[in-house]
Amino acid sequence: MKRILLSLLALFFLILLLLSPGTALEGARKGLLLWAYTVLPTLLPFMIGTGVIAAMGAVGLVVKPFSPLLSGVFHFSQPAGFVFLTGLLCGYPMGAKMDRDLLERGQISWEEACYLLSICNHPSPMFLTGYTVMEGQKLLPPSIKFPLFPFLAALYLPVFPISYLARHYYDKKSKKNRKIRPSVWSGVSHTAPISSFSLDEHLMSCLETMEKIGLYIMLFSILSLYLFKLPLPGPVILKPALMGLLEITTGIQTICEHTSGLTGLLLVTASVAFGGISGIFQTRSVLTMHSGRKNAGLSIRHYIFWKALHSLLSCVFFWILLKI
Repeated sequence: MKRILLSLLALFFLILLLLSPGTALEGARKGLLLWAYTVLPTLLPFMIGTGVIAAMGAVGLVVKPFSPLLSGVFHFSQPAGFVFLTGLLCGYPMGAKMDRDLLERGQISWEEACYLLSICNHPSPMFLTGYTVMEGQKLLPPSIKFPLFPFLAALYLPVFPISYLARHYYDKKSKKNRKIRPSVWSGVSHTAPISSFSLDEHLMSCLETMEKIGLYIMLFSILSLYLFKLPLPGPVILKPALMGLLEITTGIQTICEHTSGLTGLLLVTASVAFGGISGIFQTRSVLTMHSGRKNAGLSIRHYIFWKALHSLLSCVFFWILLKI
């Protein structure tokens, strides 16, 4: 069934390419320019640097100033806290990649990696305070500033209830699947052997990951442009909402150009918190372990569920904060 569905989607995509090759060319150019001028120069240095820090066993230096929050509230070990901070600061899909890397090195357990995947993938602060705010201002009159604090609070507050739910879910699942086993949510730090690290291999791995991300950005940029030009029936809000669901960068731009007020703000919040289907495919691409094991034993379906819940909670929090 899965093969048939993928074949039909590929056939439909091929028909669109043949009917309107100019649209595909424009979408590919936009996607590649976005990747080359924005994603690559901002994400690749972080990817290289965080990988070296993790491989050298120096995560404690980064995590120590935040240890009261990371260990006291989230019950993270030091490596897990480093994954969380990486995902919080570096943007999609760095949190998921670092989660996979530390799981493969044995620095975090499978249960802790699953728990982390539910809360460690976020858009970067630069994207939120730069591009999103600039586009979001179009939704409001010039005299009203974009509500930055409620927006950021609404995006990050859901991390707390989701972390509680995910931690207890995977802890319970672990005890059920492995009858007798102590709790994995300890503050013990694990270190991988430094001798196994190769800078050249790490650089090639980072480049391979960036290539995958670039191809997904190009592909979804083409799909977004086709979606924008298709005469879809239904309310005016439908197309901007679908664009935001598909890919956040072009989706935010479309939402801000074709909606206004609270409706547009909520759509932008939902889109950014979810990360788009493009973000899901990018995340899935970095979960494959170097050993070839699919998804590193981490469930992309669970990830989609947690991101959907995060998106819903962000909209609720944002609406409440605006009303206060």
